[in-house]
Amino acid sequence: MRHCYLPSVGLLPAIPQIPIICFLFVCTGDRSPRGGPQKHYALAEGSIGRAVAARVKVLKAAAKIRKVPAVEVLTALAVIEKEKAEPSSFLGIFGRGTSQEIVSLGVQALRMLRTSILQKVSSPTLNEMCCFVPFDCSIQKRWKKPVDSAQTRLENRTRDLKLDKLMNQLKKLRLVMGVHELMAKRRGDYTSVQLLSRWKHLVGLNTEIGDFLHKYPHIFETYIHPVKKNLCCKLSQKMIDLIAEEARVIRASELAVVQRLKKLLKMSTHGTLNLHALWLSRRELGLPDDFRDSVIPKYPDCFRVELPDTLVLISRDASLAEAEIEKWREKEYREKWLGEHETKYAFPIQFPTGFKIEKGLRERLKNWQMLPYIKPYEKKHVIRIHNVLRFEKCAVGILHEFLSLTMEKMVEVERLSHFRRDFAMEVIVRELILKHPGIFYISTKGSTQTVFLREAYSKGCLIEPNPVYAIRRKMLDLVSLGCRNTNQKRLLEQLDERCDKEYNGDLVAQIAECHDEHILEDLCSGSLHSNEEDEE
Repeated sequence: MRHCYLPSVGLLPAIPQIPIICFLFVCTGDRSPRGGPQKHYALAEGSIGRAVAARVKVLKAAAKIRKVPAVEVLTALAVIEKEKAEPSSFLGIFGRGTSQEIVSLGVQALRMLRTSILQKVSSPTLNEMCCFVPFDCSIQKRWKKPVDSAQTRLENRTRDLKLDKLMNQLKKLRLVMGVHELMAKRRGDYTSVQLLSRWKHLVGLNTEIGDFLHKYPHIFETYIHPVKKNLCCKLSQKMIDLIAEEARVIRASELAVVQRLKKLLKMSTHGTLNLHALWLSRRELGLPDDFRDSVIPKYPDCFRVELPDTLVLISRDASLAEAEIEKWREKEYREKWLGEHETKYAFPIQFPTGFKIEKGLRERLKNWQMLPYIKPYEKKHVIRIHNVLRFEKCAVGILHEFLSLTMEKMVEVERLSHFRRDFAMEVIVRELILKHPGIFYISTKGSTQTVFLREAYSKGCLIEPNPVYAIRRKMLDLVSLGCRNTNQKRLLEQLDERCDKEYNGDLVAQIAECHDEHILEDLCSGSLHSNEEDEE
């Protein structure tokens, strides 16, 4: 909308865009008094003064273009000037033909206009002018108040660029692992590319399977089958070794897996968890794929499986009743010499870069940090807590402890919904995450919503890595490598092939005869150039 600024009036809509009748709707139907509009404009200029000469000209032009009666124009002019005069004082301006009743009605309505619109700095909204303006759906939509919903709060949150970049890379790794799961269903160590193209929708690929495989030459190897003569693919030896190493590390940490399951069961209200929910989150929690058959039956004194698919905790270990946040609180109490009331129920707060701290936020946050709540491993009562803030803080403590038990300190929001009932989290998880941006961060990259524990990350990397995270980071490096360093890989393969050939047992003579000295020089000097990255 275009605007014109008049002296001591404020911001008014431009005349060619919105009819002046929007401001003069109170006197429609009345005609101009005797003498015509020109006479009464002159009376208005003499009565109101020189300060409104410019406005008189604007209103005069408006009346001429829109054919508005002079009574309406002069009444609006008087109200714009904020004169607190009685209706009888306007008769000298309007003339004898103006009725007392019409002028009284106009002044009364326009005084409301003066208090509601003219005293504001900004331009009037539609809700403030609705009693004077005819209803128009297009105008109502244009001046509508901004919607405050969960989706808008999610879109307007302060972004963490490092974690968003990490999620973009993890999306590629998830696609690679999805293709690997499809290939693992086959008996052999290879799979036909034509067969994979039929399964690509199961992984969520929106590109051709051939283009996807060529994007990651360090992970997938394509070749022509010597017998079937069709295009096949298999995992590279590096990726196979990393997958085997991850499975071996998880198997070796069986005691830690059992301890993790005990803490999750102890955190639940009745000491039970859904096995399907645990299986869906097995990768985040560092559980083996067959934990139901390989781990749970080994510990009958700790776990029991009940129908339908419910894992029950039998023995409760009191030594596992300490949350991970308690270590941070003890450290803060010792190193920073803070009071016990300041650290007993506090959480580490790390706002993202660019976060705008509103007025009063520090005071509310300080009070919230000292607010008592039921800790995750304390006995929960069936009766709901009447204090809403304490109930929300209890849910924050459960979510914080759950993320602390994961391998990468992050989990999909969809996975958390399967634990709401067992953990008695009667809150909307996404709303809870958005309400505490200093503790959690929700990322929408990677076609999913993932929540991170902010205190566990620094510059997109885990501060305290574990063996499982270290292996997955190596997988992520292979994915991020893309098509780079493929020349070096090809030269090494050529050198290995030539070295395998027998040439009188003299390897040096073979290399000299084949004129491959430049290969060794390039490999030793490290002067090989990388190929350009393939566009995502």
